[in-house]
Amino acid sequence: MLLLHGGGVAGWMWTSLRRTLEATYKVVVPDLPGHGHSADEPYQSHTETVNALSQLLVRGGSNPTAVIGFSLGAQLTIELASQYPELVDRVMIVSAQAKAMPFAGLTLRALGAAAPLAQNRRFARLQARELFVPAELMEEYIDTSAHITKTTLLAAVGDNMRFAVPQTWSEFHGQAFVMVGSRERALMRDSAKIIHAALPSSDMEIVPGRGHGIPLECPDWFNPRVAAWLALQ
Repeated sequence: MLLLHGGGVAGWMWTSLRRTLEATYKVVVPDLPGHGHSADEPYQSHTETVNALSQLLVRGGSNPTAVIGFSLGAQLTIELASQYPELVDRVMIVSAQAKAMPFAGLTLRALGAAAPLAQNRRFARLQARELFVPAELMEEYIDTSAHITKTTLLAAVGDNMRFAVPQTWSEFHGQAFVMVGSRERALMRDSAKIIHAALPSSDMEIVPGRGHGIPLECPDWFNPRVAAWLALQ
């Protein structure tokens, strides 16, 4: 099992799911470049990150692998399955954006100007609420947020905003499950439909009453859902 976290958080977001799965599966939870324990390694691009993840899987020798990704990590999951299908046999895509945002340049400039706010605990707490970070993980979030550099922020968010579903995604022969919350922005719900339509053999679920942060917002529902999906043959 490979679990890929979203932007602005780190591997700690999977703590609850990891505890659920590790008795049955070998679970690998990296901190992506620029995040958490990898904060001193700036995020360069989705392409470089996916290449590094493929090498991680090769070194691990437990292929093919099931991959679950959230948000930024979900985009990377799609790229990994598309480029290295021999390493991946099933994927769960949770809240991946796959539709370009308008005025990306203006948004990135504003984001760069606001980057110092990440050092502010009050601002970090407000951001944490948007992701449904639970109280027991709040300090991890604040610490992760404080150590994300402007370089990492702009590179990760820039690639996130420009992400498009690779043509080779339609050729993935493993199991694929696309998930999005019913209370997420229309952009995210439309993205889920785009990802699903590009790979008609995939399954899609719109989770009622949930926003952008399903794994953290409702672990009592999400964790058993993941375990049941993994048990399917």
